Amino acid sequence: QVQLVESGGGLVQAGGSLRLSCAASGSIFSIVTMGWYRQAPGKQRELVARINLADFAVYADFAKGRFTISRDSAKNMVYLQMNSLKPEDTAVYYCGSGPRSDMVHWGKGTLVTVSS
Repeated sequence: QVQLVESGGGLVQAGGSLRLSCAASGSIFSIVTMGWYRQAPGKQRELVARINLADFAVYADFAKGRFTISRDSAKNMVYLQMNSLKPEDTAVYYCGSGPRSDMVHWGKGTLVTVSS
């Protein structure tokens, strides 16, 4: 079993920054990929960024140049640094993990609200 707990969400003004953290516990040896997805009200969950054991990262187009995903394997942590935030970034951000590139484990999410 894998448990994921997100933190770092909150209210920020447009143009501001937030750093999200995700702590993994349990059967972490099975984790190959960790990532961040987000879901706004009435919309489907979408990829923000993911990163594998080789530190190869993939970003959604809206995240490129603004968001940075990183991981600390020793601490079983993954982070999402979000800069130049926009109101349309408002969503619940979920941490995910999986044994391949897909996400099969999910945290409960952390709310990010960007005000204009």
